[in-house]
Amino acid sequence: MKDAVMPPQEPSFRDSVDLMFNRAARFMDLPPGLEEKIRVCNATYTVRFGVRLRGAIHTFTGYRSVHSEHLEPVKGGIRYAMAVDQDEVEALAALMTYKCALVEVPFGGAKGGLRIDPRAWEEHELEQITRRFAYELAKRDLIHPAQNVPAPDMGTGEREMAWIADQYRRMNTTDINANACVTGKPLASGGIQGRVEATGRGIQFALREFFRNPEDVGRAGLSGGLEGKRIVVQGLGNVGYHAAKFLSEEDGALIVGLIERDGAVWCDTGIAVEMAKEWLGRNGTLKDCPGTRFVPEGAAVLEAECDILIPAALEGVIHKENAARIRAPLIIEAANGPITAGGDEILRERGVVIIPDMYANAGGVTVSYFEWVKNLSHIRFGRMQRRAEEAEHLLLVSELERLSDDRGLGWTLNPDFKQKYMRGADELALVRSGLDDTMRTAYQSMREVWHARPEVGDLRTAAYLVAIGRVAESYRAKGL
Repeated sequence: MKDAVMPPQEPSFRDSVDLMFNRAARFMDLPPGLEEKIRVCNATYTVRFGVRLRGAIHTFTGYRSVHSEHLEPVKGGIRYAMAVDQDEVEALAALMTYKCALVEVPFGGAKGGLRIDPRAWEEHELEQITRRFAYELAKRDLIHPAQNVPAPDMGTGEREMAWIADQYRRMNTTDINANACVTGKPLASGGIQGRVEATGRGIQFALREFFRNPEDVGRAGLSGGLEGKRIVVQGLGNVGYHAAKFLSEEDGALIVGLIERDGAVWCDTGIAVEMAKEWLGRNGTLKDCPGTRFVPEGAAVLEAECDILIPAALEGVIHKENAARIRAPLIIEAANGPITAGGDEILRERGVVIIPDMYANAGGVTVSYFEWVKNLSHIRFGRMQRRAEEAEHLLLVSELERLSDDRGLGWTLNPDFKQKYMRGADELALVRSGLDDTMRTAYQSMREVWHARPEVGDLRTAAYLVAIGRVAESYRAKGL
């Protein structure tokens, strides 16, 4: 997506996060000193380093911000983008603190970024840059399995995380837990199944939980379940692609609009997401994607009539200037901070239900937590119990079939049921189960506040109340 441009008089991303924090804090009875301690970023490190590339020395600027160390290690992704600056990483670090608290992942919040256009460099050049950035952070313990654990973000992925992990191991050759210094790694480098899809899968689980509560669905002016709901997705990157794919293929939703950096495509009967993704990868654009109508002004499709809008690109895409024109009654924030404080106020006044980013896109950090635990335990999930489960299930099925034969009942179990029931849980099944449970539990925690306290008014404020309360409890336990 194109870089977000804030309209005139719109608060910065960092200010938007603080404004939303303050809106929630006024409903709490926190000592002023503790409230300030929770709100501010603890530290931000700026590094400028040089790398010799293409016959010259190129200087790069990177950041690592630590918002809260009420729990350690701190957790947060590293993004590669030209728009990266201190304001952005501090805002994202704050969101990570609240996000981890809301979904009860035992991390503090952090974030990192490198001001770079990754498309401007060859792979071997990106590796050199990434390794040097990792070196600068690791020698200051800003990458460390017990203190500061990065993950992928916009512009980075499994490849970059593998480079960072390897660089850390080279610097700490006797650290048995070195693999836990970063998450989002490839499977061959200590990663975990289901991590790549985790944030998109979390969006799916979040919507499923929302639609399990008819009262909440009614507040958005909708009814029924996800099947047949018309969805517009902005951003067909990792998060947007997986969310759109799962919602359409597994829940029967219709992806009617897809927005990318150079325009959008539309189809009233639903877009084949897999085909659109392949077309985008092959051509670099969604234009002329089969079975769709191209809309050159992609931002206009944000305002199209639909049931659910999923902004999965950059922050600040819905703001004071366009919020009044958004027609979706339900918005789920797949990106971090896609709605500014000004835009959020307009949407709330109009009665639009917003499932907030700190909850909705928590699938990534949740599965990152599972990966970190796996790396520290040095064993793949399911390895010890999977075959034992299968043996137990087989014993039960065999006994049922024996009783049927002995008593002449003449019934048999459906072969498809037998196959599914007798299959023990592997790593992917356990990861999905853990993520589903996390998203259900977290939704209910903020929903309880939303319904019990009418003055709160919206899910975002409820989420902040839950998160801030948990961080405050942690600090109080430390004696603050």
